[in-house]
Amino acid sequence: MSLKDAALSVREKAYAPYSNFKVGAAIRATSGQVFSGCNVENVAYPEGTCAEAGAIAAMVAAGEQQLAEVYVVASSPQPVPPCGGCRQKLAEFGKRDVKVTLASVDGTELETTIGQLLPGAFDASYMEGT
Repeated sequence: MSLKDAALSVREKAYAPYSNFKVGAAIRATSGQVFSGCNVENVAYPEGTCAEAGAIAAMVAAGEQQLAEVYVVASSPQPVPPCGGCRQKLAEFGKRDVKVTLASVDGTELETTIGQLLPGAFDASYMEGT
């Protein structure tokens, strides 16, 4: 299954009763294995958890720790970028040049990278020698 197909499929499973804004994300680990996640809202935190975070959690739970590619899709007029927290999570598990495709359900896509989404990201290299 392609990352696009995985993201579109899991997007349909999103739990978004408050916003009705469903987001799906699929990531490919460096092993080639694909993981997916969707947004989950709740009454106390109506903006919910993000699809990217769910996909990363599934990857880590399976014993993987390196991203090779990311695909995010939402039902919006234009591709939706990840929130700040998810950008940092992507930077934690992927190199700056990892391709990230942002898409809308109508097929509009925007290709970028983790480094472009989060320039100047804090990473472990800043702590070398401490």
